[in-house]
Amino acid sequence: MTEYLQPFGFGEAEFTEKRSRFIGRVWPVESESEATAHIEAMRRQHYDATHNVYAYIVRENGVMRYSDDGEPQGTSGQPTLNVFRQENIVNVCCVVTRYFGGTLLGAGGLVRAYSAAAKAALDAAGVCRMAEWLSLSVPCSYSLYERVRRLAERHGAVIEDTSFAADVVLELMVRADCAEAFARDLTELTSGAVTPAARGTAFRGVRIR
Repeated sequence: MTEYLQPFGFGEAEFTEKRSRFIGRVWPVESESEATAHIEAMRRQHYDATHNVYAYIVRENGVMRYSDDGEPQGTSGQPTLNVFRQENIVNVCCVVTRYFGGTLLGAGGLVRAYSAAAKAALDAAGVCRMAEWLSLSVPCSYSLYERVRRLAERHGAVIEDTSFAADVVLELMVRADCAEAFARDLTELTSGAVTPAARGTAFRGVRIR
């Protein structure tokens, strides 16, 4: 089964380092053209910035690109790209805009600042796991609810809804490659009293942080 990590959504973060203003932005993208459109939009929006450093990774065809945009070579674009490579994030575009504050940061300072801006923007965007997920409806008694919930979480399931009526019903998503083990452990935990009902599968992203 193919699975990968990508940003959950758009994220933005800003900080000041020795009077230089750094604005990091991250987007999920599906193509190189989508990435370059974001880059061009930031160049237009921040036409007066000292630098608009960018990096992007597109899973299809393994595309990776970056630019220092006038900063000393190796101090900005590559460190920005490395933030996503180190976390195995793909389908991502990041632009870090810098407004120079009059104080030189040095090579090490630039690496740290651009890396921090990219990481903060990614944290703001969140990360989702793209994979094939199985949708399950799991009815259980109130006495079993907490144990079933904890078991689902141990298997990495995402509980999307819980209804409380005559019984408790958990609506959850579990990765397809974990579904068999979850069902087996659920049978063992409840002595066969709980049987999950499959509602379909979908290749989708589920936020993991």
